[in-house]
Amino acid sequence: MNKLRKFYCRTFQAAFKIAIPFLPYRKPKIIKSVKGIPEVLKKHRSNTVLIITDAGIRKLGLTTRLERALSANGIKFAIYDKTVANPTTANVAEAVELYLSQNCSSIIGFGGGSSMDCAKAVGARIAKPKQSLSKMKGILKVHKKLPLLIAIPTTAGTGSETTLAAVITDAQTRHKYAINDFPLIPKYAVLDPKVTVSLPPFVTATTGMDALTHAVEAYIGNSTTHGTRKDALLAVKLIFENLGTAYENGSDIDARRNMLKASFYAGCAFTKSYVGYVHAVAHSLGGQYNVPHGLANAVLLPFVLESYGASIHKKLRRLAIEAGIADKETPPEEAAQAFIDAVIDMKRRFDIPDTISEIKEEDIPKLSHYADKEANPLYPVPVLMNAKELEQFYYLLME
Repeated sequence: MNKLRKFYCRTFQAAFKIAIPFLPYRKPKIIKSVKGIPEVLKKHRSNTVLIITDAGIRKLGLTTRLERALSANGIKFAIYDKTVANPTTANVAEAVELYLSQNCSSIIGFGGGSSMDCAKAVGARIAKPKQSLSKMKGILKVHKKLPLLIAIPTTAGTGSETTLAAVITDAQTRHKYAINDFPLIPKYAVLDPKVTVSLPPFVTATTGMDALTHAVEAYIGNSTTHGTRKDALLAVKLIFENLGTAYENGSDIDARRNMLKASFYAGCAFTKSYVGYVHAVAHSLGGQYNVPHGLANAVLLPFVLESYGASIHKKLRRLAIEAGIADKETPPEEAAQAFIDAVIDMKRRFDIPDTISEIKEEDIPKLSHYADKEANPLYPVPVLMNAKELEQFYYLLME
């Protein structure tokens, strides 16, 4: 990246960091079980709610406990269950139509990041009915209060229940973009481990490594605060202590609960401190090829960490200590390599590959352009890279 653009990016990021204490960030209030939702809806005088989920979640019967709780308390509900892995503008349009036709007054995003992102985008369209989602992409373009929004994560990874972002894919162009604004932060997050116990081991692993990526990228970036560092460190500790157990024994409620906490704290960390090039590249792969976001992050994470070199050794050392794979006497370079090796070992243990077969060489310039446009100047990465420099990661991932 040329010097002038670097100066612009770093100036932009410095201004955002200075502004962090003055911006209306907030953590969602935590509800420990879906059974606590009716009380919250009554408190907000909401008699009809739209539940946004996907067909897989519905087929597994994960929404049944919620449906029973709502019915028992006289609360009407409609269910939109057509959300796809990378939610599209078409998904949002269909869900908005259902919300309006059923006279709903609140929204529940029930599922992984896709369902929660779809729910946020629906809320944005309800709040601003005359504006398209594409006009809201970027930063601080919603600026209107959404209907009551409750997030119920069924995976411990995306952190979407804590964030101000909704990632949407244009149904026509397949371009994936983020909408970022404070009204998109859910009012409540339901951390109920019972809705995560049926997750298959591979999904448990990739979503868990998604949470790890959030925590790591937030921690190694240049816009951390005392609070986000604390949240990221706690998330890393919980993930290293619990992800293997949740992967091997999905019915372990304590491990599941701790992974939900890890995802929540990692989400709180990156909401303020942002992510980095792992996410930018992963989003482009999800938009173009529908590669699940957690999988893309897991595959990419060690490659991107290695590319940053010595600039992150001290920070990775702190993460390594928190993860229990280094001590305070370990030199930074050695501890950093131990942390990267531990991530690589995780991938092997969970059968996560080092390549993504869908990548086509002719697509790489376009994909790296999308990643560059998403990340720069917003993401306060340790080392700045332009589109040409980002191409290296796509080539590394090719079979």
